[in-house]
Amino acid sequence: MPGKRVQIDDETWHVLDLLARDRMATFQELADEAFADLLKKHGRPVTLRAALRQSAGQSADVVRLPRAKKRNEKKKKTRKR
Repeated sequence: MPGKRVQIDDETWHVLDLLARDRMATFQELADEAFADLLKKHGRPVTLRAALRQSAGQSADVVRLPRAKKRNEKKKKTRKR
């Protein structure tokens, strides 16, 4: 993940640092949570899966495909004589 620089005033930094220590979290974890909340607030997808579902529309259904049979099962059936 590429790094980005953000300028934060000293007072805000100290408050964020205290919050991170209280929650036993890193600044990165606080930032991830804050950005995810901001995206949700404005109706933007946070994950790729959410973006794909949103682009497919509300009526899109998730269709699960049947699992393929294992190769051993096919061989066992053909060996019987």
